[in-house]
Amino acid sequence: IRFSSDTWLQLQTLATLARAGYRAVAIDLPGKGRGGARRPRPPARGDTPVSRAPGLGRSKDAVAPAPVGQPAPGAFLKAVWEALGLGTAVLVSPSLSGMYSLPFLLEHSALLKAYVPVAPICTEKFLPEQYARIKTPTLIVYGEQDAELGQASLGNLRHLPAHRVLALQGAGHACYLDKPDEWHRGLLAFLQQLE
Repeated sequence: IRFSSDTWLQLQTLATLARAGYRAVAIDLPGKGRGGARRPRPPARGDTPVSRAPGLGRSKDAVAPAPVGQPAPGAFLKAVWEALGLGTAVLVSPSLSGMYSLPFLLEHSALLKAYVPVAPICTEKFLPEQYARIKTPTLIVYGEQDAELGQASLGNLRHLPAHRVLALQGAGHACYLDKPDEWHRGLLAFLQQLE
């Protein structure tokens, strides 16, 4: 399965959020949108996080700021965040996007109303003490049949003090695809309790 912002359209997550009165934005990871992946390049002299951020709408041509599996600089997602004018918002971050969202959470949590990690990668790259300092309300989501990344990310993210857990029974790693109704209900319930 190839994941992209289209996944959230096809799954009706964006429509579900819009019907509930939320503005929802789905972005592709650099090099992961339509057109295929590209190798990351080292920063060039004079680069800024904004100059390395993906051209909005052109993610297939964008260069990732870090190799897959390594945390990207928090400033990278912050530049995208600001370019989209998101202000304080909720960040939903499945799987591979953890390499972007976790550094952003740790460095720029003031921009987050809440965080919704869905079995993200890179959770082991940070210390329990780093997670313990974050006060952002968090909904940790995973599929109970995701025995590897789901369980590992849950074990690490449990150090976030303001967390709740949504385990989707009978679901694997892409639990939102396996159980879309349960995913949408759990996400909406979490968002509504933030208000």
